[in-house]
Amino acid sequence: MKLRIEKAVYGGAGLARDEGKAIFVPFTLAGEVVEAHTVEDRGSYANAELDSVLEASPDRAAPPCPYFGECGGCHYQHTGYAEQVRLKIGILRETLERAHLRDIPEIELLQGEPLGYRNRIRLHVDQALSQLCYRRRGSHANLVVEECPIAAPVLQEAFRTARAWSAEWRLGEWAGEVELFTNAEQSEVLLTLWSGRTGREVNGRLQQLWPHLTGTIPQLVGAAVVGCGSGKHKDDVLAKAGEQSLMYGAAGAEYRVSQRSFFQVNRFLIDGLVDRVTAGRAGVLAWDLFAGVGLFARALASKFDRVVAVEAAASSVADLRHNLDARHRVVATGTLEFLRRARTERQTRPDFVVIDPPRAGLGKEIAGLLSQIGPNHITYVSCDPATLSRDLKWLLDSGYHLTDLTMVDLFPQTFHLESVAMISR
Repeated sequence: MKLRIEKAVYGGAGLARDEGKAIFVPFTLAGEVVEAHTVEDRGSYANAELDSVLEASPDRAAPPCPYFGECGGCHYQHTGYAEQVRLKIGILRETLERAHLRDIPEIELLQGEPLGYRNRIRLHVDQALSQLCYRRRGSHANLVVEECPIAAPVLQEAFRTARAWSAEWRLGEWAGEVELFTNAEQSEVLLTLWSGRTGREVNGRLQQLWPHLTGTIPQLVGAAVVGCGSGKHKDDVLAKAGEQSLMYGAAGAEYRVSQRSFFQVNRFLIDGLVDRVTAGRAGVLAWDLFAGVGLFARALASKFDRVVAVEAAASSVADLRHNLDARHRVVATGTLEFLRRARTERQTRPDFVVIDPPRAGLGKEIAGLLSQIGPNHITYVSCDPATLSRDLKWLLDSGYHLTDLTMVDLFPQTFHLESVAMISR
């Protein structure tokens, strides 16, 4: 097909139409004329693959990564960073408007460096080659890579070292995935491996390998092997070596972050994100829901007399207790359970609530409970504009209004975007 691209849509593709039918073509930009072929016809729309660009946009640029297009990780390297940000702001606004949200304020922008930003990378181990790989785009097939320009420099160096030694270490015999995580100063690195083998076998492998790992990756302070697959030991820690956490300096504080605990991935924007979420808020009581290791709760603790931080994941709860002063409260449960109990027990209404849910968003019951409890101010940190729009519609219909909205570009080169939405009674 010969197509003219109308606009970018969430998910990384460009939208075109063929006899009125929506066609989604990756790696294209608005205004371009392209040739493409259909790879999946879904009736009302089709997904296509780009064959050639006949008329290129002036915003088209050479990608900084040699694997762009083959690797499934990045989606926007075919255009410059300024255009990437403009696309994301437009997509965020359009998504909110499509949900029939009214009085949307001007979308502010928080951005950082477009490369070298990730403090965490996760790779697959090719079983036959014992090589570290990413997934090929749209496939479960492995793509052997030698570099990853969006990773922090120390992770790129650790990755190159592990890649050079992985065959000798025979990782393919017992490990399926590898994750590397570094702190703000890039002075410490944690290694996590996933394996479907028994605890005894992987412990022997790790202990034998540990001296070689620390000898070749000087920043490495600890490693763990986690069970994977569908067996009874799935997600169990099967083996350990060295430290099982590192200290991450952010927003004027030190946070303990353990193996498998969630922490924001963009090392350049963590301070700015905390400032944006907590700025101008102070009072008696604040709730931090989906609190993780306490990134926002720790900042709120200096502004509110009391902070209640709610988190369900065991690893994050342990770090949260370490990171938050004892005069504040940690609740080790899910947000839905906490809100049900808070409403039933008629707990003191908070002045301010931070919510940072996973991609699935809040859901109708959580949004409804928040509306019934009725804090004066809520800040919603979202990683998905569709679920943000849905949840905001429920909250705004209950009497809140949207006062501030920021697009935080935590994931340059990809279609993913973070939003910080502030609503008030």
